[in-house]
Amino acid sequence: MSKHLHRSIRLNSPQTPLTREQVRAYFHETSDIYESLFQVLTSDEAYYVKPIALRHPLIFYYGHTHTFFINKLILAGLISERVNPKFESMFAVGVDEMSWDDVNEAHYQWPTPAEVKAYRARVREVVDGLINTLPLDTPIDWDSPWWPILMGIEHERIHLETSSVLIRQHALSYVQPSAAWAPSSALAVAAPENTLVQIPAREIVLNKSEDYYGWDNEYGHFHTHSPAFEAAKYLTSNAEFLQFVEAGGYQADEYWQEEGLAWRQFTQAEHPTFWIKHANGWKLRLMTEEVDMPWSWPVEVNYHEAKAFCNWLAAQTGKPVRLPTEHEWYSLYEHACLSDDNIANGNHANLFLDHGASSCPVNQFAQGELYDVVGNVWQWTETPIFPFDGFKVHPLYDDFTTPTYDGRHNLIKGGSWISTGNEAIKHSRYAFRRHFFQHAGFRYIVTDTPVTQKDAYYESDKQLSEYAEFHYGDSYFGVPNFSKALSDYALQHLQAKPKRTALDLGCATGRATFELAKQFDHVTGIDFSARFIGLALQAAEQGVLRYTMTNEGDLVSYQERTLSALGLDQVVDRVAFWQGDACNLKPQFSGYDFILAANLIDRLYSPRQFLSSIHERLNMGGVLMIASPYTWLEEHTPREEWIGGYKQDGENVTTLDGLKALLGPHFKLMQDPVEIPFVIRETRHKFQHTLSEVTLWERVR
Repeated sequence: MSKHLHRSIRLNSPQTPLTREQVRAYFHETSDIYESLFQVLTSDEAYYVKPIALRHPLIFYYGHTHTFFINKLILAGLISERVNPKFESMFAVGVDEMSWDDVNEAHYQWPTPAEVKAYRARVREVVDGLINTLPLDTPIDWDSPWWPILMGIEHERIHLETSSVLIRQHALSYVQPSAAWAPSSALAVAAPENTLVQIPAREIVLNKSEDYYGWDNEYGHFHTHSPAFEAAKYLTSNAEFLQFVEAGGYQADEYWQEEGLAWRQFTQAEHPTFWIKHANGWKLRLMTEEVDMPWSWPVEVNYHEAKAFCNWLAAQTGKPVRLPTEHEWYSLYEHACLSDDNIANGNHANLFLDHGASSCPVNQFAQGELYDVVGNVWQWTETPIFPFDGFKVHPLYDDFTTPTYDGRHNLIKGGSWISTGNEAIKHSRYAFRRHFFQHAGFRYIVTDTPVTQKDAYYESDKQLSEYAEFHYGDSYFGVPNFSKALSDYALQHLQAKPKRTALDLGCATGRATFELAKQFDHVTGIDFSARFIGLALQAAEQGVLRYTMTNEGDLVSYQERTLSALGLDQVVDRVAFWQGDACNLKPQFSGYDFILAANLIDRLYSPRQFLSSIHERLNMGGVLMIASPYTWLEEHTPREEWIGGYKQDGENVTTLDGLKALLGPHFKLMQDPVEIPFVIRETRHKFQHTLSEVTLWERVR
């Protein structure tokens, strides 16, 4: 393939300003290569049979990348009409093994591949229309209307890689070789013997430029000293890893860390996943075929296997062998004198699909004294992903990185043969659970320097901490806890009503969900923000939340809140938390006896749509409770969607008027509104005091 394909486009070069034609070509190139990947499937059935149990079937990923465009463009306010609301709910979430991912196939009636293909074509038209009409002002940064388009493109390039891994794990009967996805022909090259290269000490300073698109975790500032170490000249080859396999490394518990040992015992693994043992020798599973084992290619394993190999090699050599940290990988990068420009403009790395759809020999691409510092396969590091100083969450995609700041996702560096766009640049930071498989292997290093990890024990994001305190923390100025007060008020007025299931919509960090579960058999909490849902899940799973609270300036205090102290530890088995869009909920979220929408309607992009359809989620005779301060702001809700807070024909229209008009066809107002106050602590000396108007609506038709 041409070396000019699949490179991340430069956004802010004064010499060559970005053009619409560049963005359009990049968009269509991305969509074309992604769709061609699915052409290796042999039948429609191949779209619906899961390659692995912990992932959706491939039909999900075929639709997911283009629904992502529409969902982000709606959120950014660049479009107002959905292409297919059903698809844009069904295909919205399900990438990582998060507790809120919905992989229960009973919840889905998947469309046909032809229907998804037609949908993708319609989305292309929408994005093309924006590319043709959006003002192209510089710089192109987070605040630019072009950012969500670039976000969608780079997101699809991530899934080009992750979907190829799933296809590689599919049964051979569901895949077929393709000329467009032919592997490297260098199968019989002899594997080199690995040696060590001296890497000198250096300062590592990271400050991502605005030249290329970046994900939120790439921004901020990082500076550390990297002491000298020795590094393997080559990535660990299949031949080198075979020594570990033949030495009984998979059976020797002493080489495996606790988490890795649990994985090995659960899976009963005896060799790398993509190795196939036949009577006449080893074969390697590629994306669409099995080939005789190419011993010179890099071994592809998860973190646990790579770490066990390092421990085994340390025992054999008496040297301190381990995987590099993230900053030690950057030291390798600088030692090899690499840069984004010389990689993108050259042809000396197995990246960008330049050299076929597979790995290649570990001694094919020299980069200074080392080989494959970038390219061929991703390289596991010792580093669980963490935020750089100054990290900020991008408001359009708050669940890209923050769910991985849990100590369970380790960074992989360097890219693989199928890495394109942002994945192939120096500053990219992708992290996966340690038992996951990507096109990933490893390079070992020898060093006495201990591994130190960033402490992410206490949640420090200001907004998350404020909401954690708002829901689970102290009361201020004599104002009762708002979530508990709402729940108590609801339960007081539901005494004669069934209490089977309840929905806490816009649940934030989940306190009201727990409170309602004191009397309801099951309560579902849904919020648009994955960050909020992550905290709610942490409370449910661990029974404790730890977070910092700003006192003044950089001074903070540390808080620990437990469900047991709040009397909520006995209801955990009656709650469930999900990420979702209140204006476009999945079909299974229905049949409730009670729905709470607390401080929600004035933060929705389409409250009219929400209020006109919410009866469909509620049983006849069920109750909808709305609490809101009616803070209508155009930054959250387009003015034409406001349901109150404006004049019409010279008369005031209140939100209560709008509620009566929109809910009237299906509900009756049970009683006069009441006001329930709440206080949000911002700092030790600054608080928000607000009144939320509460109305109860019974579904009568």
